[in-house]
Amino acid sequence: MAQFENQGTEQNLSEILQVRRDKLSVLRESGKDPFIKTKYEIDANSADIKANFERFENKTVSIAGRIMSRRIMGKASFAGIRDGEGDIQLYISRDDAGEEDYAAFKKWDIGDIIGIKGFVFKTKTGEITVHVNHIELLAKSLLPLPEKFHGLKDTDTRYRQRYVDLIVNPEVRETFIKRSQILREIRAYLDSKGFLEVDTPILVPLEIGAAARPFKTHHNTLDMDMYLRIETELYLKRLIVGGMNKVYEVGRIFRNEGMDTKHNPEFTTIELYEAYTDYRGIMDLVEELYSMLAEKICGSKKIMYQGIDIDMGNWERLTMVEAVKKYSGCDYYSWKSDDDARAVAKEKGVEVPADATKGTVLAELFDAFVEDKLIQPTFIYDYPVENSPLAKRKPEDPNFTERFEYFINATEFGNAFSELNDPIDQKERFESQVAAKRAADPDCNSEVDYDYITALEYGLAPTGGLGFGVDRLVMLLTDSPSIRDVLLFPTDVLLFPTMKPIE
Repeated sequence: MAQFENQGTEQNLSEILQVRRDKLSVLRESGKDPFIKTKYEIDANSADIKANFERFENKTVSIAGRIMSRRIMGKASFAGIRDGEGDIQLYISRDDAGEEDYAAFKKWDIGDIIGIKGFVFKTKTGEITVHVNHIELLAKSLLPLPEKFHGLKDTDTRYRQRYVDLIVNPEVRETFIKRSQILREIRAYLDSKGFLEVDTPILVPLEIGAAARPFKTHHNTLDMDMYLRIETELYLKRLIVGGMNKVYEVGRIFRNEGMDTKHNPEFTTIELYEAYTDYRGIMDLVEELYSMLAEKICGSKKIMYQGIDIDMGNWERLTMVEAVKKYSGCDYYSWKSDDDARAVAKEKGVEVPADATKGTVLAELFDAFVEDKLIQPTFIYDYPVENSPLAKRKPEDPNFTERFEYFINATEFGNAFSELNDPIDQKERFESQVAAKRAADPDCNSEVDYDYITALEYGLAPTGGLGFGVDRLVMLLTDSPSIRDVLLFPTDVLLFPTMKPIE
């Protein structure tokens, strides 16, 4: 049983449900089962009719949708239906629709799905309307929609029963239409640049050494444990080894970790890799892509997110050293040793491990003093090697890597590298990463992906790579405060038990 605001007592709701089931029984007994219909031909929709009234005026159309409102007025009535594109008014009279169909219509309920044929006109008040000549019931709604003046407001109910949310809150539907538009524009942009979209495995045989915790499952036929992927990176870079020089994947990712307004255990990323470029080439790509998306989706490079003006056409670029110095006053190049760096962290009140290196301290100071200041689009690049196991070292300073992350509204949106292609260096970093993970958690099953090392030994061209979250990008471009607002079925709301329906 669905529970909505402003519906009255459970007893009243039970009575409403019973009335609707009684109506269904009457329809079936009279040979008019509303669930028998398998197809209904439509040739127009509400949005087209409203946008092109001159073309449709006095023309007969066939449309279908859900009854959202009714005004019964004796021999003639008005109704509002909602189809896949919006709302439109109907005018139904006994004389035009026929006495039998008109009488049937008056017994139908808000939420029922109907098909109509009629001609388009404007009422005296100027509202575009379809004058109905034929009307039929296509599906019976056995549950009432939320009370029309208040709608579906409870957030848990909205997310758990997204189907109702989409029916009664048109702005929610618009968010997900924009999500599809965003993905379409990203694909079109990357395809135009010569990238090839590919698919890589979701079920993988190894728990790799990365920090994210995977979901574990078991393959019965092979009698082996497997894991849902936490990234698409290593398989995509295998393809670069194989000579596919520009690849990307729109990938569903699974991480067995916490949930908040920016994180969901399953989410969508785009990872792309391009041979013969570096992280600066990828930086240019990101700036061009995000500026284009803002214009295409929002109509301007200047957008509003949760009351904050953000200029997607103006990006700042700072090294991590420059950013930490700018916002904390701490100068990495003044530290003569790791002890000096740890002393600075202590002076600034930032807790670091007892064996923290200069690079580790720099990253901790960044988290403490910089990230929350990065409101306008900002690239932070040249990360310490300590926290960049897959990035290539900078030739002029091997303590740093050719890596960047970019931030908008104090949130990290993506991560990019000049990819590490030295198999010996990569093997050492992987083994150190796995050893550290096992030391922290003796029960973990983390392993080194030695097959990936083998791939590198065949030769990986100089490559730039990028990974970014689609969900956060959709949040930004639809002004949505929570990741749950841009996922049709967020994970946490699926945990609520299904309520037993009224018998």
